[in-house]
Amino acid sequence: MALRKIRIQGEEILSKRAKEIPEITPRIKELAADMIETMYDAEGVGLAGPQVGILKRIVVIDVSPEQDSPMVLINPRIVKTDGSQTGWEGCLSVPGKSGQVTRPMNVTAEYTDLDGNAVTLEAEGFLARAVCHELDHLDGHLYVEKVEGRLYDNSELRDDSEEEDAADKVSPVGENK
Repeated sequence: MALRKIRIQGEEILSKRAKEIPEITPRIKELAADMIETMYDAEGVGLAGPQVGILKRIVVIDVSPEQDSPMVLINPRIVKTDGSQTGWEGCLSVPGKSGQVTRPMNVTAEYTDLDGNAVTLEAEGFLARAVCHELDHLDGHLYVEKVEGRLYDNSELRDDSEEEDAADKVSPVGENK
């Protein structure tokens, strides 16, 4: 396993649509392991292929408090959404920034796991937010396109105790606090 370089807003690869993965090869499994290691090293909760410079439809997510339950989603797609939630998001590709984004409260996604099995994921709350956020990366979109109001520097949020309390309740996708 190896740490991968996380691409930053402004790099062209982040605005491109990722390609389907036709088969699960040893290289795809190695990429998934590298992405998980990179996500944990950067203290994130999600990472998509384009964020590490790979235009493949692969996402890793771990919203567990212990950061010990990584999921690998290959060729994921959202098939159903319901409800809405507004909360803070950040991104490893937009370091030091956060903003309020409205996402579905419930998401049903279909994907292939590393063993080649078709999986249906019923996600709610923070996991639903993370799935939407990471799948946006696969289509060349960053959360900053959906921010309501303005994008905040994280140091501003730490200066305002009311906003800090709100930000601590919902860790930004891509960044743990």
